[in-house]
Amino acid sequence: MKRPNTSFLQCVVVTATLLALPIEIIAANAGADQSGDPGWPRERNQNGTRLLVYQPQVDDWKNFQELSWRMAISLTPKGGKEVLGVVEMKGNTLVDDMAKVVIISNPEVTGTYFPSLDQATKEKVDQLFKSFVPSTLNISLHRLIASMPKPENAPAGVKLNNDPPKIFVSYRPSILLAVDGEPALSEVPNTNLKFVVNTQWPLFFDEGSSTYYLAVGQQWLTASSLDGRWSPTKKLPPDMSKVAQDKQWSALKKIVPPPAKAGGVTPAVFYSDKPAEVTLFDGQPVYAQIPGTQLTYATNTDSVVFVFAPTQQFYYLTAGRWFSTSDLQNGPWTYATSDLPPDFARIPQSSPASAILASVPGTDEAKDAVLLAQVPTTMTVKPAEAAAKVKVEYGGEPKFEPIEGTSMSYATNTQDKVIKVGDVYYLCLQGVWFISPNPKGPWTTCTSVPQEIYTVPPSSPV
Repeated sequence: MKRPNTSFLQCVVVTATLLALPIEIIAANAGADQSGDPGWPRERNQNGTRLLVYQPQVDDWKNFQELSWRMAISLTPKGGKEVLGVVEMKGNTLVDDMAKVVIISNPEVTGTYFPSLDQATKEKVDQLFKSFVPSTLNISLHRLIASMPKPENAPAGVKLNNDPPKIFVSYRPSILLAVDGEPALSEVPNTNLKFVVNTQWPLFFDEGSSTYYLAVGQQWLTASSLDGRWSPTKKLPPDMSKVAQDKQWSALKKIVPPPAKAGGVTPAVFYSDKPAEVTLFDGQPVYAQIPGTQLTYATNTDSVVFVFAPTQQFYYLTAGRWFSTSDLQNGPWTYATSDLPPDFARIPQSSPASAILASVPGTDEAKDAVLLAQVPTTMTVKPAEAAAKVKVEYGGEPKFEPIEGTSMSYATNTQDKVIKVGDVYYLCLQGVWFISPNPKGPWTTCTSVPQEIYTVPPSSPV
């Protein structure tokens, strides 16, 4: 499907979910600070005076814009003795979510406490410390969140659709051919071919032979039905050469016609027109024991899979939610986030599996994840440039269905998120909103959307 060139747009999303990475990789990334924060304590030297600052403790982060904090310091004047104290400060913040850094501007000292000093000496030390305060400070977003006071009560929940996705399990190379609902076909100009709009894969349909063609890596697979048996092919419809000449399909030039030797393994294809996941193991599952618990976790998969020994129940994490089954291969799976065995919260920090603690209800890591999800981010967009590069493809004429519980509707035969409010259409693309009186555009960038859009239920496809 044709996609706009939106490299200038930054889609900034903070979530409490784990990405589909091996647990060891997740743990390595969690332990490393990617923000460039040098850590604590920090030392500065100025005119012979030495200042040592320890990690701040947040008192309040009002609206995630006004930060107040306190920190222990050690100040050793030139030729003098070390002085220990506590400093209270405040400042304005801006979150650089790409770098995971909080930039604090206009830092101001609001109070100091030096218990070993008399008033006159305290005033001198105050001024000496203030001479060290720069115009801006920065701190790792994750370090800042970790030092914030945890709310006593969890934020109000929302109604979610916790139905388990279709979970495929494979022990050989495989792909998920996901189509959002019924396949929506759109004509490829000047050919007898059509392509499936509502999928991320290059998927074509030849009406003459009633055959589907799917590009996977450097090879083509073909099948008579989407849920049928897919097999490699070296023979494409003649019109496919015209497809590759279209700039929106230019990436296919290298494999049209198919290479004589495509190389690589032909993957199995799992098709689903509903939410689905593929748990792919490198051979038969291999598990490692987690010390101090009765849990093991799979080490030869990019998915997060655990086994609780007393019940031999499998637990799988996807999109921030846990599902369980007694039969890994065949299911059925049930929602399990609220019923995890207590051992999940007992996973030691030293374990490679500790990275999943952010998705275990009640843990400090989960509370931090909730705080992270509330931190607002800002991005800069060039309105005219952004709008000029937006184009929405539909499978035929645009089709809309009601959004449950609202007076709005959404487009069902496109991969993009188009919402109709009254007689106006809104498109959300990579975190930027666009507006048009026509579902096909042209689109213009908008700076606000109707309040009703915020009432779209979390269970809705949009």
